[in-house]
Amino acid sequence: MTAATTTVEAQDAVAPVPSPCINVCRMDKASGWCEGCLRTIDEIRGWSSYDDTQKRAVWDTLDARHAQWMAHNRQTAR
Repeated sequence: MTAATTTVEAQDAVAPVPSPCINVCRMDKASGWCEGCLRTIDEIRGWSSYDDTQKRAVWDTLDARHAQWMAHNRQTAR
């Protein structure tokens, strides 16, 4: 068992990973992401069956998607 494994196990024991859903549920055709939470339909569909490691992996992608989303919306607003 590594320190990283122990840390992940400790996180799992502390609290469940929250859903990124903000109840703005519209899929953007161009990106394939929900306009509210920026997840793909597959990520939304699978969320309830994902373990905490998978959920954290989705969360890890959302920062980059948010940056892309904001850059795209700035360009289209011009």
